[in-house]
Amino acid sequence: MTRKQTSWLVVATLVLSLFPGPARGATETLTLPAGSMLHVRLTTTLSTRTNQNGDPWTGEVVEPIINAGEEVVPIGSTVEGRVTFVKPPGKVKGVGEMRLVAESITTVEGTRYVISASLEEAQGAEGAKVKGEEGTIKGPSSAKSDAVKAGVGAGVGAGVGAIAAGGSGALYGAAIGAGAVLIRSLFKRGKDIILPRGTGMTFVISRTTTAKRVTTTDNQTEQ
Repeated sequence: MTRKQTSWLVVATLVLSLFPGPARGATETLTLPAGSMLHVRLTTTLSTRTNQNGDPWTGEVVEPIINAGEEVVPIGSTVEGRVTFVKPPGKVKGVGEMRLVAESITTVEGTRYVISASLEEAQGAEGAKVKGEEGTIKGPSSAKSDAVKAGVGAGVGAGVGAIAAGGSGALYGAAIGAGAVLIRSLFKRGKDIILPRGTGMTFVISRTTTAKRVTTTDNQTEQ
């Protein structure tokens, strides 16, 4: 190598030292274990009247998830999911039903978990309860309300009948009053399930999942 070539090599080395390459970061694997409880506040409104299978929904994590002493899902993380089943309430029988699944969690730092989670509890949905292993939300039944209304109708009918025709009239009036309420209930649609914005929901993570968190030298975190 000539003296001129050596000089150029020295200059090139000095220039490269002034412009270092991209900062290298430490990669950390975060684990979200199966069985973890995911507490979410719904940020969209869902209903058996307006929603269909496949509709997306979003929520916000309200309690952190800790694994091995480390916070793997902080408060404020975004949860995304889908409506997987909707059955509107019937007119003659049957209550409304809805099924939700949570599919991903994205932390405020950008770490994203792809999850499989089933609903265990929903708070804030009037008269609705979560049942079954798949976490199906079942709406309120109108049977009790219809029975009460039928009783009231029978009482009113009996009163009118008694005034018109004495004891026998009371019996006929009761039957007519109860029958009228029953017929009306048969043509009346049941109550829809409504999960308003702010509804509290608890999901259970069904399988262990991991995510990569890369922390660069300038203290910035990226997925």
